[in-house]
Amino acid sequence: MDGFPKFLSARATAIQPSPTLAVDAKAKALKAEGHDVCGFGAGEPDFDTPEFIKEACIQAIHDGKTKYAPAAGLAELRQALADQFVEEKGVASCAPSQVVVSPGGKYSCYLAIQAVCNPGDEVLIPAPYWVSYPEMVRLAGGVPKILQTGPEDGFRLDPNALREALTEKTKLLILNSPSNPTGAVYPPELIRELVEICIEHGILVLSDEIYEYLLYDNSEHLSPASISPEAAKSVITVGGFSKTFSMTGWRLGTLMADRPIAKAVSDLQSQTTSNATTFAQYGALAAMRNWDQAMREVSDMLQVFDRRRMKLFNGLNDIPGINCFRSTGAFYLFPDIRELGVAPVDFAARLLEKKMVAVVAGEGFGSQTGIRLSYATSDDVLEKGLGRLKEFVEEEFSA
Repeated sequence: MDGFPKFLSARATAIQPSPTLAVDAKAKALKAEGHDVCGFGAGEPDFDTPEFIKEACIQAIHDGKTKYAPAAGLAELRQALADQFVEEKGVASCAPSQVVVSPGGKYSCYLAIQAVCNPGDEVLIPAPYWVSYPEMVRLAGGVPKILQTGPEDGFRLDPNALREALTEKTKLLILNSPSNPTGAVYPPELIRELVEICIEHGILVLSDEIYEYLLYDNSEHLSPASISPEAAKSVITVGGFSKTFSMTGWRLGTLMADRPIAKAVSDLQSQTTSNATTFAQYGALAAMRNWDQAMREVSDMLQVFDRRRMKLFNGLNDIPGINCFRSTGAFYLFPDIRELGVAPVDFAARLLEKKMVAVVAGEGFGSQTGIRLSYATSDDVLEKGLGRLKEFVEEEFSA
């Protein structure tokens, strides 16, 4: 069996596993062994899925809606999503044929990149980035081109940096607002400027909006596809139900794009996963049809997240050597630890070993200076974790 790896494909051996899932798995394994682990690694709400959404899914199962669905998703769900793009996001027009429901927002991103990228195409990715973007680009044969941002610019891509990065091989810019891992939100005027540059140069935009409803401090989300008719043709919008409605395990992502791109995505999906789980889509349909009720539950969740955000933000900034950017979206903080003089991956490993606190090292996000903490966790974990983190820094890095 020692020689078996020689049969693996080059793409399989080159791919890097998700560091966020690895940290979460390690924390859960330590908990299973009886350790008291404070986990800040998971990128999922710790709330339950709204009851009426669960009931709609259960009813669909009772009604026998357990067979194959169209590859692009249930017709009524795609219609509801198309209507929402127009009525809520402000896109000039959107037909159901432009919408694809996939098994997870991650898969929606993957299919989008597969649909538009050829080998050798350059894809611009602002860093810190979600861990999967560069690997998805490589799986399509593309070349990830990383554009660094930092807390000094709010972890937002500068338009001049975008212009300087463009080459004749540039095919796609990936924008993620609100951001994983930084929680940064791009203001509408900056979104407009970046998208207009892309349109000017014939570049597509993949707008990952999975955290679009998780906003704080009066920050505002603008969907790039709504800027103009030209933007609607150039922007691929990815979203989903996972983060907003605490439906991570349901695996339901959405994609909206110009018809030729949406059709290509649907065709790819038909040959890979067939369709997103049928009865799960009826749960999502219930959320769309009872939007006001769904958003009331989101509002309740946001109040808790906001309180946790500030508790963690203030607690991190009280630790000497740690400087934390104040995020205004998602449920992450991305503190800067460069003053401690240690690589994030070493910091995270030692923190877990010595204090049983799980964070995600910045290297997986394209950062050599930060770590990611999720505040989608309990107040007890926040309190204990902050205390342990402060003890760790004082014990390991005090002069």
